[in-house]
Amino acid sequence: MSNQENIKVGLLFSASGVISTIGHSQLQGALFAIDEINKRGGVGGRMIEPIIHDAKSEPAEYARLAERLFARDGVNVVFGCYMSSSRKMVIPVVEKWNRLLFYPTLYEGFEFSANVIYTGAAPNQNSVQLAEFMLANFGPRVYLVGSNYIYPYESNRIMRELVQQHRGGEVVAERYLPLSAGMEDFQAIARDLKDKRPDFIFSTVVGDSTSLLYQAFAEAGLQAREMPIASLTTSEAEVARMGFDVAAGHFTAAPYFQSISSEVNRRCLDKYFNEFRGTCVPNMCWEASYFQVHIFANALERAGCDQIDILLPEILGSEFDAPQGRVRIEPSTHHTCLYPRVGRVNSKGQFTIVREARRAVVPDPYLVTHSLGDWSARIEELEG
Repeated sequence: MSNQENIKVGLLFSASGVISTIGHSQLQGALFAIDEINKRGGVGGRMIEPIIHDAKSEPAEYARLAERLFARDGVNVVFGCYMSSSRKMVIPVVEKWNRLLFYPTLYEGFEFSANVIYTGAAPNQNSVQLAEFMLANFGPRVYLVGSNYIYPYESNRIMRELVQQHRGGEVVAERYLPLSAGMEDFQAIARDLKDKRPDFIFSTVVGDSTSLLYQAFAEAGLQAREMPIASLTTSEAEVARMGFDVAAGHFTAAPYFQSISSEVNRRCLDKYFNEFRGTCVPNMCWEASYFQVHIFANALERAGCDQIDILLPEILGSEFDAPQGRVRIEPSTHHTCLYPRVGRVNSKGQFTIVREARRAVVPDPYLVTHSLGDWSARIEELEG
């Protein structure tokens, strides 16, 4: 690759609005990776130049800004989107221009686009493992609560099916709240929990209101050891926002936690805070946003061009030593081989990993099979 002008890439996240906590962390993950790549000389001597737009947590704004990135900013590759509603708005734009979107967020599955690389967890890499763990350790009666958009509806549909496959499995309630929901809305949920007494709560509440669910739970006198909240969307970032004491004892399933005890992860976190002066709380979406930029840069080095027809074959099948482990882009689905884990929030605001996969689980976005992968035998004492 010759030493010419910079390589422009689009960063399309929400640094403001109701999902800004995670949106900012995704932006930070991408910028951190770009900084690493540029400090080592860029790609073939060319620097990666981020073109940053704030979608302000508005799905329609994502589509407008994606159009701008392609039509005015001269970008061929975009890293972006958090909520599925925003991804659904951007995909038609990406396909129209025949450009490439890297999507660093867990999602509901049942989708494929030749113009998208999915680096967050598919349902067989988080929902299946979380259901198995919670049903085995707490019981078959579950209360479903989520934000009012496509991802929680679809994730709850999947969880309902998994619960009903379990002996005695029962969904005792299914509730949805707007992204702008206030404390009084979550206090009503807490009162309903007191009345119905499920074995555990499955939460797909997202955004800055996530903390309100946990705060209402604690203020109502409910106990995590008796009916914990189990989530796919509550990360270290939300835990920091709500307070460690409020979050302690609850569970999340994700491929990445800061507490992973690998040299790659420790080195990455040290560099982020010490050299990059990171300003967010690293979490599963930060990590996916980080490693997908490296996958892009490595593929670009081999391809010599960021045109999708030349670049994409170098992305598919490629691997990278990410903080969670060695990940791989599966060519048949454009999804990523990841490491399912279940963590329990501890008193320091981190996740004690109570169960994890020994090897990467191949993505199965259409849930053809419900494989638990190769779970490790190490399970921490729940009362420890």
